Amino acid sequence: MQHILVINGHEYYGHSRGDLNRILFDKIVETLSDNYEIKTTFLQNGFDKEEEQEKVKWADYIIYQTPVYNYSVPAIFKKYFDETHEHGVYFRGNTEDYGIGGGFLTDKKYMFSTTWNAPSTAFNDPSKFFEGRNVDDVLFHLYLSHKYAGMEGLDTFSCFDVKKNTDINAYLDSLEHHLSRYFTIHT
Repeated sequence: MQHILVINGHEYYGHSRGDLNRILFDKIVETLSDNYEIKTTFLQNGFDKEEEQEKVKWADYIIYQTPVYNYSVPAIFKKYFDETHEHGVYFRGNTEDYGIGGGFLTDKKYMFSTTWNAPSTAFNDPSKFFEGRNVDDVLFHLYLSHKYAGMEGLDTFSCFDVKKNTDINAYLDSLEHHLSRYFTIHT
């Protein structure tokens, strides 16, 4: 049985309690648990660096459920990456070509599942806020950390306009469809 680590990167604020990210996190776990061995981490509850590194080594896939705060992951999630993505554990330096060939996690795949207050129309249009960029362009720095460790990315899943026009049922249906592209799921 393949192994999946699911991480909830939400960080609680009074204006952002994390309900939607928790619902999506639970949906990922529920959808995949019949066919995969699952381990989870809920960063808001704290984490142990070495334990998390062992979970990543154990996993075939890592799925990150996270809101996007200020065009990146929450501070607690950034701290998680800074502490766990460690030289000698996930990668080695001094490669001939910077960032290429030094990753130890070449047998791992990862996926981001993100929630955005921005509407989908703000992306991919040069006249809009993101100046023609897509979600992957905005989150590119996160993908580089994983590339450096040798991991392969799966397509990002995103929910948009989550504060003004929340549609939880549509988000859950879209998430299940997205997961079915990569994983065997129950229906």
